[in-house]
Amino acid sequence: MKARNKLTLIIMFISGSLVAQRPPAISSPNINPDKSITFKYYSKNAKRVSLSGEFLKSPISMKSDTSGIWSVTVPPMTPDIYPYSFYVDSVQIADPNNSYIFANERFKRSIVDIPNDKPLIHSLQNVPHGKVTYQYYNSKSLNITRQLLVYTPPNFDASGKTKYPVLYLIHGGSDTEETWTKVGHANFIADNLIGQGKAKPMIIVMPYGNVRPAPMLDFTKDIVNDIIPFIESNYPILNDSKNRAVAGFSVGGGQTLNIGFTNTDKFGYICSYAPFTATEEFKKNFDNWNPNADLINKQVKLFTISVGTDDFLYESVKKNIAMFEEKKIKIKPLIVSGGHTWMNCKIFLTNSLQEIFK
Repeated sequence: MKARNKLTLIIMFISGSLVAQRPPAISSPNINPDKSITFKYYSKNAKRVSLSGEFLKSPISMKSDTSGIWSVTVPPMTPDIYPYSFYVDSVQIADPNNSYIFANERFKRSIVDIPNDKPLIHSLQNVPHGKVTYQYYNSKSLNITRQLLVYTPPNFDASGKTKYPVLYLIHGGSDTEETWTKVGHANFIADNLIGQGKAKPMIIVMPYGNVRPAPMLDFTKDIVNDIIPFIESNYPILNDSKNRAVAGFSVGGGQTLNIGFTNTDKFGYICSYAPFTATEEFKKNFDNWNPNADLINKQVKLFTISVGTDDFLYESVKKNIAMFEEKKIKIKPLIVSGGHTWMNCKIFLTNSLQEIFK
């Protein structure tokens, strides 16, 4: 009996210790009725915790209560999708209480989605929905099997008679093939615009654009020689240039320019979002460039470059726009407010989907 009582005491002690070590259940982020947001983080040992987000000009300090819960409430914000993170004693971490994570290979960030009273264009709405499929293909150009995402529109029938135009949509430099859906909500934007009759039903291919340590120009080969043939062999595709578009953000925007303007016979639509062009490939393709402007303007039905006025690339993008205009290439710039953000990406994509394949 004594042994049993002793064992019971040991079990109770261990259980009590585990409960004492378990962090309290907290909810973060909490969107308040006035659209202000309360962020929380638990740590008994941290000396300083701050909140950083693309809705803030600079990080703000969080305050801790006696239980070790750090918190801060930010003022009401415009409904949108915003990345944010915590800095715990100067170390960046994603919010451990939020499962909505920013798809990125370098930044450790979470996402807060502030809904609007009227659904936004990137919101899940009551319209027919397409499907996002994860696919693997063999890249002979890169000598590796790679993954890409394919959005197929509502009522898509792989064995049906309908054939579709294709948009090849490229992410930013440290993003992944998932960023356009998980952060940019490209599939919901397409669903909503197609449902409203503002965009043509299309297939959207979202490849993985990072090819490190291979030269970036190898991604152009991957798109043209591997990805396009894979898609056109496995999906009902309209496979001429007037039914093929390429678009991308940041590094992907620079890749878009490289891919599009070295293959104007293959892409009738080139849409570049805040392009980063300080690359060897861009220099190779566009330094001392003497294009046949008349031919390109006949081949390319729409060429756009979009950027925000607060984007750190704004001045370089303006120079790129001026360069294309000097070469007599027809270009349709889109200048909006805001910075180098995925909030602006959604605006750029929304604009493009309504203009391509028309």
